[in-house]
Amino acid sequence: MPSVYIKNYGCQMNERDSEAVAAQLVAKGYALAPSEATADVILLNTCSVRDMAEQKALNKMENLVADARRHRPNVVLGFMGCMAQSRGQELIDRLPDVDLVVGTQKFHRTADYLDEILEGRRAKIVDVAGENGSEATIREHLPNGNAKKSVTAFVSIMQGCNQYCTFCIVPYTRGQERSRTIADIVAECRDLVSRGVKEITLLGQIVTSYGRRRPLHERSVQAPAAATSPFVQLLEAIHEIEGLERIRFTSPHPKGYGDDLVEAYGRLPKLVESAHIPVQSGSDRLLKLMHRGYTRERYLQIIDKLRRVSPNIGIGTDFIVGFPGESEDDFEKTLSLAREVEFDQAYIFKYSPRRDTPAALMPDQIPQTLREERHQRLLSVVNEIGNRRYKKLLGHLMEILVEGPSKRPERWMGRTRCNRVVVFEGSKRHQGQLMDVRITRTGSFTLYGDPAILE
Repeated sequence: MPSVYIKNYGCQMNERDSEAVAAQLVAKGYALAPSEATADVILLNTCSVRDMAEQKALNKMENLVADARRHRPNVVLGFMGCMAQSRGQELIDRLPDVDLVVGTQKFHRTADYLDEILEGRRAKIVDVAGENGSEATIREHLPNGNAKKSVTAFVSIMQGCNQYCTFCIVPYTRGQERSRTIADIVAECRDLVSRGVKEITLLGQIVTSYGRRRPLHERSVQAPAAATSPFVQLLEAIHEIEGLERIRFTSPHPKGYGDDLVEAYGRLPKLVESAHIPVQSGSDRLLKLMHRGYTRERYLQIIDKLRRVSPNIGIGTDFIVGFPGESEDDFEKTLSLAREVEFDQAYIFKYSPRRDTPAALMPDQIPQTLREERHQRLLSVVNEIGNRRYKKLLGHLMEILVEGPSKRPERWMGRTRCNRVVVFEGSKRHQGQLMDVRITRTGSFTLYGDPAILE
């Protein structure tokens, strides 16, 4: 059978989609190539959140096409994912050597489409149509993943997004929210745990919106709808899986942090003390222009409630700098929010206009040079705060789940419950263990420790 190489761009949702497609191909007899150089089929799973991600994928495909023309004319080339969904036939019009374009609701059709192309039944295939039930088709996992994946796993619980932030293309590339059933998700998680997985991360475009659009008869009947949200009901169901040690989820929206979810951090021991809650801006004026649906005050209230329930919780976030119309005063409010919250980690993005989004047509677009300058200023503040918070952990004893080897072969890495990476001198026998380490030094958002030996 042919060999396939999948190159992934973008978020954890894309990573999970790529793994599921790979697993589906393996189940049909395809081999996974170690590199694109030896593959019979090369697929790029693309991202459209920022222009740079699209350009990287397009440039990569142009290089693959040039190489195929010179050396391997029979190699099959394809796009998957968000850019494929957004551009569709346009990609083959631009790059006629591309054979396959598969949208975000058709990942599960990839193996069948490749069969048709390789067998000569069809020359080119473009499928970006919607499909009912596609949210329940991303469930396969590679049986022999890398070392880290044998300990941790991503589980997609829903597709799509209904938020329509004015800067974001995702609702247009991923479609409306569609949730899987609790029973289906729990069955997948239980199977993963039976194969040695200790930690599961639940994925969704806005993961805390899970189940809100599902009919009531498909939801849990253990509690009235008013008592707990469908997402918290899902957490409760997964929490009951024997052998599972940790539950994470990403990426939520501040609007999903009702009191039931905040309270869950205090009563579900497997739900780790970690929350990545994108804020985007510290300015109420910009939050309204972004259509985020909360204020600075509401966001700070959520952080305060979480830290009251779980004092050691790790808080991460996303920021956008250079959004259209962002004044110096708006930006200063973002800086002050970063200082007030003292995030443990933050991803900072320079605003990138995306076609067909309202923000791309807004007046007062910020020059690239100013976006760069504000990015550096905010990054400096975030790094200073993060380094200070990490240094406070020196000498502390922290529990980690050992995921696998670090970049240096004699070192292994694990993750604390509050989502900090810890590197230590270890070996294969530590993999999958929950163990305590004493923090001996800190790096750039990395901790170093020694395994604690109890007398």
